[in-house]
Amino acid sequence: MELTELAAQAERLLAYDFQNRDLLVTSLTHSSVANSRVESNERLEFLGDAVLGMVVCEELYRRFGAWLEGDLTKVKSVVVSRRICAQIADEIGLTDLLILGNGVGVKAALPTSLRAAVFEAVIGAMFLDGGLAPAKRFILATMSSHLDRSSGSQIHDNFKSALQQYAQRRLSATPHYEALDEQGPDHSKCFEICVLIAGERFPSAWGPSKKEAEQEAAKRALETLREREQAPGRS
Repeated sequence: MELTELAAQAERLLAYDFQNRDLLVTSLTHSSVANSRVESNERLEFLGDAVLGMVVCEELYRRFGAWLEGDLTKVKSVVVSRRICAQIADEIGLTDLLILGNGVGVKAALPTSLRAAVFEAVIGAMFLDGGLAPAKRFILATMSSHLDRSSGSQIHDNFKSALQQYAQRRLSATPHYEALDEQGPDHSKCFEICVLIAGERFPSAWGPSKKEAEQEAAKRALETLREREQAPGRS
């Protein structure tokens, strides 16, 4: 494929028209075919990795105002991982546009690191060509489902952590969990758990294990506390 045709196809995939197409071509060029490594996509990968991390961090910071650094870091590390970046490169067709030297191998079996690199390099190229705005649009558009999935998993596993942070910060108290009931045969029990904070009992929850019941009870307590916080007349 001619470079002009390759660049045009890449622009269609990225939904962005480059002012400087040389940047785009460089972002697709592997060191195996470049005249030197400086002329390959490695430098753009370095830049794109930083832009990607910043955009994802900002998005998580804005989405989850009650999360602490540790929880944000867990989601970020998953979303910007090589596995996810490589997956996105495959999904949108970037992998097929890589410019490779002989002997690198067939594109269908390229290493994860190489496929992830082209995704990050393209982000770097967009950032240099048009600034942060187009790079950010591209990142959020291609990573939205991965952000939702990873943060959803983290939320599901972290209601107890979120409630503890909220209670200690807002109420100067620590949540305690009380087992109220259990039903069913030994091999298939269900448990009812409630949360107590500063002597107040919050709505109970059932679950197939004590851990899951505690998570659901913590979720209900959080919902109750946040509804109170948002009620008219509350500061």
